[in-house]
Amino acid sequence: MSKDLLLINAAAFLRSFTFGLTGVVLGIYLFRVGLSSFNIGMVIAAGLAGSALATVGVAAKADRAGRRRTLIVLSLLGTMGALALALTPRVPLLLLMAFVGMLNGTGTDRSAAFSLEQAIIPGLVPGTSRTWGLSWYNIVLDTAGSLGALAAALPLLLQRWLALPLLTSYRAVFFGCALLGVVGALIYPFASAAVEVSKSATEADPHPISPAAKKVVTKLAALFSFDAFGGGFLTDALVAYWFFRRFGVAEESLGVLFFAVHLLNAASHLGAAWLARRIGLVNTMVFTHLPSSLFLVAAAFAPSLKVAVLLFLCREALVEMDVPTRQSYVAAVVLPNERTFASGVTNLARNIFWAIGSSVAGFLMQNVAFSAPLVIGGYDLLLYRAFRKLKPPEEQ
Repeated sequence: MSKDLLLINAAAFLRSFTFGLTGVVLGIYLFRVGLSSFNIGMVIAAGLAGSALATVGVAAKADRAGRRRTLIVLSLLGTMGALALALTPRVPLLLLMAFVGMLNGTGTDRSAAFSLEQAIIPGLVPGTSRTWGLSWYNIVLDTAGSLGALAAALPLLLQRWLALPLLTSYRAVFFGCALLGVVGALIYPFASAAVEVSKSATEADPHPISPAAKKVVTKLAALFSFDAFGGGFLTDALVAYWFFRRFGVAEESLGVLFFAVHLLNAASHLGAAWLARRIGLVNTMVFTHLPSSLFLVAAAFAPSLKVAVLLFLCREALVEMDVPTRQSYVAAVVLPNERTFASGVTNLARNIFWAIGSSVAGFLMQNVAFSAPLVIGGYDLLLYRAFRKLKPPEEQ
């Protein structure tokens, strides 16, 4: 692994750690400070909407402004999301800070920085190793997320060890998350010029993507947005909140559960890279995602906590196998200088519909059925029909 890959993965590790932590405690913490289910959903949606807007900026300007410089700015802005939770102002200001700080309640890293790093990594490895390079990157993210989920017990532990009020313990942890964002920003300047797009390439072509690639990316973005709408119902924050309200599971136990979830996600990335070499990227995306949706629907009707946890873990062992394969496929079907734009557009579509899904989920939990978010989602057969014949270079 090159120095640049190590630096990118190190910064991504810190960022994903904070996302794993907030993904578990965000909904519960906001409930403890008095927010309704609807407002909790709106805070999560505001953070995702801010991430979506930042992804627009990445797609349009990152290559010209400089990828390293963009990643530094995104890291510093991200500290605002943690500070929003630490300060917990009134709802209007909280929504604004969540938006500016791209507050992540999904539990997984789908940020604007993630979008840009996803475009950088394929240029740092040979084409035949592209899926593996992205798989290892996602393993780092999910391993960090699992440790962050385990750290969700910190507020209760600080309360016991230091005799602090519970909300004060929470706020201390969120200040720590803000500090990690600053440390992440200090890592990126050490990356080399290899992470950048050459100045001549950005100046020579005012159009970041060709018409043929634009057609492919637009179709992919439309399909990914459909999947992300269902995913917005299932952010870690809302699922943790569901377990907390449905079965009374405390933060320590939820931290252990989501630690296991992210470890399963991490292991699945290696399985995805192995499987993609044998059956292809599109087939891997589709035929692992279908059964994961069925497990999730079953979890909504589980009669006990043990059954719900088992079904949820079965779902998580499969649900992220489409992540590195999706990233690799997008990078493979466009030119190297089009990757930032393609990654930005496809991730933008996902973030927008994730935000919509999160806000609708809060409304449904409060007004329709508390388990409603667990029975919504699915895009697999449409993806298979549209792209089964468009092969990446290594599969042709």
